[in-house]
Amino acid sequence: MPAQQTTLTSPQGPAPRTPRTPRTPRTLGFLPPRFRAVRGDGRLRARAATATVWYLRLLAALNTAAVVSLPFRREVHAHNAGEYFTPYLATAGLVSAALALFLAVVMRRRKRAAWLFNLLLAGPLLGLYAVALTRAPYREHAFNWVSAALTGLFVAALLVGRGEFDAVGDRSNPRLALAAGTGGALVAGGLGTLLVHATNTVAGATVEDEIAYTLLRGISVGPLADRVAAVHAPRWADMVVNVLTAAAFVLVLYACFRAPRGACRPAEEDERRLRALLERHGDRDSLGYFALRRDKAVLFSPSGKAAIAYRVVGGVSLASGDPIGDLEAWPGAIDAWLAEARRHAWTPAVMGASEEAGRVYARHGLDALELGDEAIVDLAGFTLEGRAMRAVRQAHSRVRRAGYTVRVRRHEDIPAQEMAVLVDRADRWRDGAAERGFSMALGRLGDPADGRCVMLECRDADGEPRALLSFVPWGERGLSLDLMRRDRACENGLTEYMVVELLLRAEDLGIDRVSLNFAMFRSVFERGARLGAGPVLRLWRSVLAFLSRWWQIESLYRANAKYRPVWQPRFLLFARTSDIPRIGLASARAEGFLTLPGRS
Repeated sequence: MPAQQTTLTSPQGPAPRTPRTPRTPRTLGFLPPRFRAVRGDGRLRARAATATVWYLRLLAALNTAAVVSLPFRREVHAHNAGEYFTPYLATAGLVSAALALFLAVVMRRRKRAAWLFNLLLAGPLLGLYAVALTRAPYREHAFNWVSAALTGLFVAALLVGRGEFDAVGDRSNPRLALAAGTGGALVAGGLGTLLVHATNTVAGATVEDEIAYTLLRGISVGPLADRVAAVHAPRWADMVVNVLTAAAFVLVLYACFRAPRGACRPAEEDERRLRALLERHGDRDSLGYFALRRDKAVLFSPSGKAAIAYRVVGGVSLASGDPIGDLEAWPGAIDAWLAEARRHAWTPAVMGASEEAGRVYARHGLDALELGDEAIVDLAGFTLEGRAMRAVRQAHSRVRRAGYTVRVRRHEDIPAQEMAVLVDRADRWRDGAAERGFSMALGRLGDPADGRCVMLECRDADGEPRALLSFVPWGERGLSLDLMRRDRACENGLTEYMVVELLLRAEDLGIDRVSLNFAMFRSVFERGARLGAGPVLRLWRSVLAFLSRWWQIESLYRANAKYRPVWQPRFLLFARTSDIPRIGLASARAEGFLTLPGRS
C-alpha cells in the first residue's frame, strides 16, 4: 500500500534537541552496501559476496526460463550431454531453479552454512571440470572453457568473500532437515510414482522402472528420464513430478538454513534491570513499560545504562518503541542489538519508534517510514467546556444518567479475589480467541509485578462490571493505555465515559498526561479532508476509508480525536526497503492479526 517514506528532519512543531552522543563503533555487517564503511580488503570481500548472490539469482532465472521455454531447455540439455558441460547449477530444472533462488536468499543474509554448502558443491565440480579440460574431447569446445571459467569465478568469489558469511543457524537445523528430507522424499516420491503409474502410456513397466523415472524427472524435465524406455508419461505429469520434488527440496533447504528463533522471554535479572531503568528514565517514552512483556528478549548496552527489548518473528528481530534508559547509552544498546541480528541473519526492524529515537537509529543506517500518530492528552489543557467538546460532554452525561459508575484504583490496591473476577471478565469480553498486541500492549493482566498500573472499572446501576480499562505507568506522572474491554450487550459510549472520568480524576492520582490509542495513517485522514487536498492524497484516503470497514483505521483516529489530543508521530524503522513486506508480516504475527497454522 502506498505510504510516504519520511526523513526525520521535519517534525511537527519545534524539533527537540538531541543531546550529543559520543562516537561509538558501529556494527554495520547487516546493513546494505551503501551504509558500510569498509576499505581495501573489506570492500573487496563485500563485493565478492554480493557477486555470489547475483550469480545465483541469474541461474535461478535461467533455469526457470529453460523449464518454460522448450528450445532453450533443449539447448541446455544438449550442452549437459556428450562432450559439453554447463556452469554450476545450470541444469534446466525447477529443482535447480529453486535451489539457486533459495541459496541466493540465504547468501544475501550471509549465512555461514549456505557459504559452506555452495563451496562443497561448486568446489569439487570445478575440480572435475579442470580434469575434463585436460582431455581432448572436452577442451576442444569453447563453451566448456566458459562454463569452467564461470564456475571458477564463483568459487573464487566464495573464497574471497568468506569473511562476510558469518551468520549462524539454529543448532536443531540438521535434525529438522533430516526429518524434512525423509518426509519430503517419501511424500514427493510416493505421489510422483503413483502419478507416473497412472499416466504411463507404455505397457509392461515395473515398479522399479516407475520409481527410477520419477527420480530422474524430479531432477530434470529434459531427456534425462528418457533413458527409462519402459515409461513414458505426458508432459504435464513430468512437470508435476518436478514441482513436487522442488517443493520437497525447498522444504529441506529451509530446514537447513532457517534462522534461530531467539529467546522467548527475558530472565528475571533482565526484568529487574529493565524496571530499574524505567524508574530512572521511564518519562521519556510512553511505550517504555511495554518492554516488560514476557515474550521479549532484552539486550543491554555495554555500560548497562540502556537496553532494547525485541522479539524474533519469522526471522525478523522486531523491537518496539524507543530504547530504554539513558539517551547517551542508546548507541551502545543499538550496536548490541544489530550485532545480534547480524550474527543470526535476522532482519532488524523497530515498530512505533519516536522521532527522537528515529534520529539515533538513522545514524546506524536504519531508514524510517511514518506509521501514524499516538494520541496524548495533556491534562493541563483538557476541559469538557466549549463547542468542540459538546459530543463528548453529551455522551458522558447520557451514560452517567443511565446509572453507570467508574472506580479508579491502582492494581496493587485491588484485592486478589476482585482482580480474579476482572481478569475473568476481560477474557470473556475479548474480541477473538487470541490476545492481540505487541508494541503497545503488556499481554497480561493482574500480575503482582504490575502493581503501579491503573484499573478503571465501569459498573451498571446493579453493580455489575460492564467494562474496564487498564493503563500502564509512563514514568512518574503519566499513563499509557494497555487494555480496553467492555460487554458488547451494554450501553454504547462506556469507553468514552471511562476515559473522561480518568481525565477528570487524574490529578488525584498525580497524573498530568495520558497516552491513548495509536491512530495508523492519521495524517492521511486529516490532510485528505482539507480543502485543496491533491488527487493522490484523496485517493489514498478513500482506500483507507474502504479498508476501515474491516479494520479499525479511521474509527481509531475519530475515537481519539474527540479528546483534542496532541499527536506524536510514530515510525517504522528498517535497513532495506525490500525488507518491508517481510517486516509487515512479522508485525502482523506479533500483534496477533495473523496466526500461522501450528503457531501460537
